[in-house]
Amino acid sequence: MSFRYRTHNCGELREKNVGEHVVLNGWVDTRRDLGGIIFIEMRDRYGIMQVVFEPTFNEAAHHQAKDLRNEFVIAIEGTVRKRPAGTENPALPTGLVDVMIDKLIILNEAKTPPFPIKDETDVNEDIRLKYRYLDLRRPRMQHNLMMRHKMYILTREYFDRNNFIEVETPVLMKSTPEGARDFLVPSRVHKGKFFALPQSPQQYKQILMVSGMDRYFQIVKCFRDEDLRADRQLEFTQIDVEMSFVDQENIFEVVEGLMKIFYKEIWNKELSIPLPRLTFDEAMEKYGSDKPDLRCSLEMVNLNHVFLNTSFKVFQDQVKGKGVITGLLAPGCGDYTRNQLDVLTDFVKKLGAGGLIWMRVKENDLEAPIAKFLSDEEKKNIVSTLNAKPGDLLFILSGPRLKALSIMGSLRLEMAKRLNLIQPDADPKLLWVTDFPLFEWDDETKRYYAMHHPFTSPRLEDVEFMDTDPGRVKARAYDLVLNGSEIAGGSIRIHNSELQSKMFKALGISDEEAEHKFGFLTNAFKYGAPPHGGIAFGFDRMAMIFAGESSIREVIAFPKTASAVSLMDDSPSTVPEEALKDLHIKIC
Repeated sequence: MSFRYRTHNCGELREKNVGEHVVLNGWVDTRRDLGGIIFIEMRDRYGIMQVVFEPTFNEAAHHQAKDLRNEFVIAIEGTVRKRPAGTENPALPTGLVDVMIDKLIILNEAKTPPFPIKDETDVNEDIRLKYRYLDLRRPRMQHNLMMRHKMYILTREYFDRNNFIEVETPVLMKSTPEGARDFLVPSRVHKGKFFALPQSPQQYKQILMVSGMDRYFQIVKCFRDEDLRADRQLEFTQIDVEMSFVDQENIFEVVEGLMKIFYKEIWNKELSIPLPRLTFDEAMEKYGSDKPDLRCSLEMVNLNHVFLNTSFKVFQDQVKGKGVITGLLAPGCGDYTRNQLDVLTDFVKKLGAGGLIWMRVKENDLEAPIAKFLSDEEKKNIVSTLNAKPGDLLFILSGPRLKALSIMGSLRLEMAKRLNLIQPDADPKLLWVTDFPLFEWDDETKRYYAMHHPFTSPRLEDVEFMDTDPGRVKARAYDLVLNGSEIAGGSIRIHNSELQSKMFKALGISDEEAEHKFGFLTNAFKYGAPPHGGIAFGFDRMAMIFAGESSIREVIAFPKTASAVSLMDDSPSTVPEEALKDLHIKIC
């Protein structure tokens, strides 16, 4: 019997099709034999269709159907009928009809798969990744990839409507410091020299601005040789954006327009714009993170003013030494046992805290190990500043500012988890975080590094401090944060060579090193570079959140494992000795 291409897909037939002769192609999802009548649920990426093999309708097709098993690939011909009363399946869009079969072709048989092709499958992720071609048959995975495709289309349509052009930038480029290790590609032609895979198209998109392409975007693959986690892969996808003759507000307007479309088309939600904004300092003080999750209502409070004249030496040292004393209210947790408090103390110690101060709020007092060191006035001010009530629990951490705030931010999220303050169906929270420090100090190397990248512009009013007080300088940088995850980050760029040289100097990059690594960009600035800025979206992470997943591996067709290998095709792998010789490489 010759193969016929389908007239309909498996998710398409409805009551209006009753009486039609149809051809369907797909996989056997389930098989049921009920008293001689065989019911098959056929599956393709569009849905599921029940087809019926009845001996009195077509004996030859019924006889063939006895051989069918799950995941066989089949083609059927038959007539659509309304299902008999009482056999309808309202859970399926096609559940009011089925197809009576008069022809069956088994296009391919299948071994029993190593796990059920169902959304709810209790199988180790490594097995799923080894048999990814089977895993991708699951409706949930197909939905995720189709949603990702839709986000691609929405992105391209949006930027096209707004006069952006998509320009492909090189995959083989010069190795430059971008914050992580480069993937290096040895040159066969130029012995001892290497290309790098791009960590981002940063310098190319700035070159495009110098070239007069005033509105650029690209959906682009990027590469970073770094340790993996749930929201990070060695290769990842960015929506890369750059604009000329703009300031921060122009970029915010463009980005918010795209996010409004995503909210509506993916989540069917209305996004209110302009988005709320927090400065880096505000985000750290209130939430202990530069990517705060605002779905949790808990807020940290600075207590330095409460202890300006304290005799408690631990707090006294922080007030005098420009450290921070930060407090967190855990409502209704005053009955926590000593064991529960010890677990939380161990939690913050593992993050680098020296300890955790806790206080139970009583009717007219505070119960705490340090209570005897505090004055009545200090106790009263702690309670009022944190807006605490009897039955509440208070936490206090002190130490170097950013370190202590970050640890308390982690404790905040831990308490939110314990108190179930972030529900799966909670309204998503999207915001801008602005005014990041331009530099961050590294105690190990005793030098400053660029918090974002060395092409980020300082605030113009802070330029004078770049030589004398780099830690004081704020950047014209911004991050877009969704539900506690950074989904995009960017900045207004440095566009003149003099300020760029000043930046390199502050980072300890010599003129010779700067010329060697970035000369092509800084030289381009000398030929009339426009003011410009941009942003890059972490597309995988954003898709993960929109899909309601907790790992970006669930929205990438062929991801690597946490140990950076592809189990399906066994990569990375060894290569022949001859190939290494061609590349002038010897394995030690």
